Amino acid sequence: MKFSETIFMTGFPGFIAGRLVERLAGPGVQFYLLVQPNFIDVAVAAINEIAEATETPLENFAIIEGDITSPDLGMSSEDLASVTAEATDIYHLAAIYDLAVSKELAYKVNVQGTKNVNDLCRSISGLHRFNYVSTCYVSGLREGVILEEDLEHNAGFRNYYEETKYLAEMEVERLKEELAVTIFRPSVVVGDSRTGETAKYDGIYSLINYLKMAPKLLRFVNVGNDAVRLNLVPVDFVVNGIAALAKDAAAIGQTVALADPAPLTTAEIFDTLAEGFTRKRSVVKPPPGLVQGFLNSKISPPITGLPHAGVPYFFVSQTYDTRVANSLLEPHGVECPNFREYAPNLLKFVVEHPGL
Repeated sequence: MKFSETIFMTGFPGFIAGRLVERLAGPGVQFYLLVQPNFIDVAVAAINEIAEATETPLENFAIIEGDITSPDLGMSSEDLASVTAEATDIYHLAAIYDLAVSKELAYKVNVQGTKNVNDLCRSISGLHRFNYVSTCYVSGLREGVILEEDLEHNAGFRNYYEETKYLAEMEVERLKEELAVTIFRPSVVVGDSRTGETAKYDGIYSLINYLKMAPKLLRFVNVGNDAVRLNLVPVDFVVNGIAALAKDAAAIGQTVALADPAPLTTAEIFDTLAEGFTRKRSVVKPPPGLVQGFLNSKISPPITGLPHAGVPYFFVSQTYDTRVANSLLEPHGVECPNFREYAPNLLKFVVEHPGL
């Protein structure tokens, strides 16, 4: 069968990658999906569901066993030959997203893995596009407004996740001189804005589960503040944004912040969640320093569910400028919904799936 495009993707069957494959699937699209050996069974099940949902023939999907940290991504010589001969579009999503990851593992996966994917891109003569998923948090400890063209800085980082994603994006940025590249920087990705579905409860879900323990009592004390805006985006916005711009020539050479152009403060997020549970807002707002001190204490994680690695994100004032994203996404009708609009769907999903 002759395909209109052949997509090679890393990170499958991850939460964003799985949804992106479903969004891109169609009868004329072929997929080579790089999957680590321990996720093969999960990947096969996901492909069966995607094929049925999109009415795409199963033969359009090929699972390739491999690992981005290995030379040639750990692919067999036969698989490597097929990918280099046929791939037209590459989507690189595989990464370590753990905020508490060790330096060695983060560097191996996020930096060396991305270098290996870059090498693959260079070896494909028929490559049309390389789409790389980075993060807004390459900004590290910078404060104030972060432009989409901003990258290099010496402000430091909260953790090795941020630092290695920064170093990885530097590698991809240099690749823009050789190939048609688009870099996507999502902010904090949460569940689907319509269904609330998510793959795991971390980040903002720590606050949701904290309030869920005793909402009528815990809503009284707002643990957020008015100085910091926490940028949250639903996964469907991220997937729709990538899918639209990956095929838009205007996005070639661009770095796109897939972020909320009007994010709420952490205090507003707390009140939005409190209202979702109790229809009432908070009453008391302690000084941010006091809250930060408590969240960093030994007794906090067992009580709040928020690990120490996540605390800094509630207390560093950063704003992600989205002017490039806005101008590119507008013609496609892709727009980030406000957190207040879809928060009830997130809460509903958490309540209905407590054991996720």
